[in-house]
Amino acid sequence: MILLVVDTQKGITDERLYEFEKVRSNIQTLLAEARKNRVEVVYVRHDDGPGTGFSVGDEKFQIYEGFAPEQGERIFDKTVNSAFHPSTGLAEYLAQKQEKRIMIVGLQTDFCIDATIKSGFEHGFEMLAPEGTNSTFDNDFMKKEDTYRYYNHFIWPNRYARCISLECAVELLRQSGKA
Repeated sequence: MILLVVDTQKGITDERLYEFEKVRSNIQTLLAEARKNRVEVVYVRHDDGPGTGFSVGDEKFQIYEGFAPEQGERIFDKTVNSAFHPSTGLAEYLAQKQEKRIMIVGLQTDFCIDATIKSGFEHGFEMLAPEGTNSTFDNDFMKKEDTYRYYNHFIWPNRYARCISLECAVELLRQSGKA
């Protein structure tokens, strides 16, 4: 298993997110548990391109300091919503490692988390989405709470991902570390 941390970048990781403090705390819990149990943590960053303010070299592009990668943890950059797009190399990296189970956390529920979960499913990965570890903003069509609930309680379960409790996620990380 790996813990995949998607798009938790400085430009969007803040109080505008649905249940920001809870999400921040839950992701920090899973990061600590993964590292303690020697479960690999892999990061993905979204690059909107030069001049957007959200690209390589821009402050907003950097990973939020509360989730900072430790030395040796891999970072993949992407320019599309799915972390598994062929341009990232992530799927090939995981195939080489023979990883089939992905615990995913991060931003934004309705964009890159949704695309990555569905793409991961299509690539044959078991996708695990712990409760309270992804979030998003209000959009023109849905409030952020409704968006979170729509994906985590309706779209993904029993289709594209196993949506699990935080407690279950912690236990899976502990078991994975013993394997």
